[in-house]
Amino acid sequence: MSRTRTALLAALALVAGAAGTAMAAVPDDVGAQAVPCTVDYKVQNQWSTGFTAAVTVTNNSAAKSSWAVKWSYAGNQQVTSGWNSRITQSGASVTAANETYNGALATGGSVSFGFQASYSGTNALPTTFTLDGVTCNVDDGGGPGGPGNPPGPGTKVDNPYTGAKVYVNPEWSEKAAAEPGGGRISSQPTGVWLDRIAAIAGTGGKMGLRAHLDEALRQKGSGELAIQLVIYNLPGRDCAALASNGELGPTEIGRYKTEYIDPIAAILADPKYAGLRIVTTVEIDSLPNLVTNTGSRPTATPECDVMKANGNYVKGVGYALNKLGDAPNVYNYIDAGHHGWIGWDDNFGASATVFKEAATAEGATVNDVHGFITNTANYSALKETNFSINDSVGSKTVRESKWVDWNRYTDELSFAQAFRNQLVSVGFNSNIGMLIDTSRNGWGGSARPSGPGARTDVDTFVNGGRYDRRIHVGNWCNQSGAGLGERPKASPEPGIDAYVWMKPPGESDGSSSAIPNNEGKGFDRMCDPTYTGNPRNGNNMSGALPNSPLSGHWFSAQFQQLMQNAYPAL
Repeated sequence: MSRTRTALLAALALVAGAAGTAMAAVPDDVGAQAVPCTVDYKVQNQWSTGFTAAVTVTNNSAAKSSWAVKWSYAGNQQVTSGWNSRITQSGASVTAANETYNGALATGGSVSFGFQASYSGTNALPTTFTLDGVTCNVDDGGGPGGPGNPPGPGTKVDNPYTGAKVYVNPEWSEKAAAEPGGGRISSQPTGVWLDRIAAIAGTGGKMGLRAHLDEALRQKGSGELAIQLVIYNLPGRDCAALASNGELGPTEIGRYKTEYIDPIAAILADPKYAGLRIVTTVEIDSLPNLVTNTGSRPTATPECDVMKANGNYVKGVGYALNKLGDAPNVYNYIDAGHHGWIGWDDNFGASATVFKEAATAEGATVNDVHGFITNTANYSALKETNFSINDSVGSKTVRESKWVDWNRYTDELSFAQAFRNQLVSVGFNSNIGMLIDTSRNGWGGSARPSGPGARTDVDTFVNGGRYDRRIHVGNWCNQSGAGLGERPKASPEPGIDAYVWMKPPGESDGSSSAIPNNEGKGFDRMCDPTYTGNPRNGNNMSGALPNSPLSGHWFSAQFQQLMQNAYPAL
C-alpha cells in the first residue's frame, strides 16, 4: 500500500481512493511560489505493525543553510530509524532536521529523506507540516505577507517587534500608574513572568496565561502585536541565586514537562491566538550557571554541580524550545546571561557551546531558536562611552582595571553583538536576533559621570568614567542607584531585534531578609545590604537596597529610584 499527502494549498481537495490511498489533486498551473513550502509525505510500504515513508520538502522562501520539518501524529506511530535526516520524536511530535551534508536548501530547492516507524491500529496521515516554524500548506496569494503587505497570522517574520505594538501588562501598568509620577511609564510594555505552575491558570487573583493572551488580542486590534512571556520554572531553578529558587526540585524534570511546559504549549497553539506574535524568553539564569558555577571554580556551588551532572537544565530548555516552537507564531529567545557573567574568554565560547547543546536536546533544533536575550533582570550598562578595552593608562590597559578584570567587554551592546557572532559560529542560524533588557540599566541621575575619569591610573580612569555604578559587576539584587534604561524599541542597532523591559521595573529581585512563603523562593544574602560578598562578586558589599520584598513582588522604593535615575531622563 502506498499513501501520500502533499501539503500545498488550503483549497486543494484530498480525494480518498477505494484502496485507502489519499492523493492531493495538484493543478499543473498552481503558482508554487505562492506557498512558502510544500511537503510530500508518502507511505511507501505498510504492514500490520509498521511502515516506511518518504518525505520530500520544497522550499519556496529564502534560501536556508539548515532546516527542520515538524509534524504530529494522531495515533501511536513511533519512528524507529531514518535516513538523510536526523529524526527525533517527543510524544506525538516528530522533528526531522538536516544532516551536515544536506543543510543547504535553495529557494525552489527540494530535499528528501525517509524513515521507518511502528504503529498499531490506524496509521493516519499527518495533517500539518511546518518548515522552520512556517506552515507548509498556506497560500499567501500575494496578499498578507506578500510584497507591500504586512504578514498574515501565523506567518513567521524576521523580527517580531518590527511593525508591531508590544503588550502592556495591565496588572503591572496599574501598579506603576498608582505610584507618584508612575504614569510617565505605565504604558510601557513589559514581560509576563510564568514563574510557577499556578501562574499558568492565575493565582491569588492574578491573570493567568489565557487572560493575558485574550487581553493581548484586545490590545492588538487590527494591527500587529507581540506579547512577551518569561518561561521560568526549571527543576532546581537558579542554582547560584537562592532568591529565585523555584517550586521544582532538581530531579523533577517530568513535572516540568507535563505540568508546566505542556500546558503552556497547548495554550499557545490555540488557533484563537494565531494572530499574535508570541515572544518567549526561555529560562533566564540557567545555562550560564553550568559554565561558570560548576567544577573546581571558586564560584561553583554544589547545587549547580548537581544540575550539570543530571542534565536537567539542558533537557528542560531543549524540551521547552521543541514544544513551544511547534506553534508557528512563537519566537523563542534563550537567555544568554550578560557581559559581566560570560564576557570573559574562558566563559564566552563555552557558553555558546552549552546553548547549542540545549538547543539540540529533547527533539529541539536550532530552528526552534529565534534569538537570544542578554541582561535579563540585570543592570549592565547598555553603552560605556568614556572608555574601551583598547584604552590604556600608563602601561596598563583598561582590561587590567579592577572593574573590567580582564573581561573582553565593557557594556551590554558590544557583548550582545559579539556573542551573536559566536552563536552563529557554533551552528545557530545566521539570522538570529538579540534582545537586550534595558529596564534597569540606565544609571542616570546625579551620579552619572559627564566624561572620562582622571588618567591618574587605570582604576581611577575606569571608575571615574563608568556609567554602571555598582560596587562590582557581579552584584545583581535590587541595586542601589540604578535607573530605567532605554525605552523599549525595535531594531535599535545591527543584530539587535529590540531593547525590551523584560523585567518589569518595580518588581523585586529578592528579599533583603528571610520571608516565609509558599512560592518556593529562598533568601540570598546578595539581597542583604549588609552582606560582604562571595567569590561571584569579588567578596564585595552586595549593593542591595534595604527592606526589599520577595522576588517578583512590588517594591515601591526601587520603582521610585528607577524613575529618579532614568537615562534617558523621564
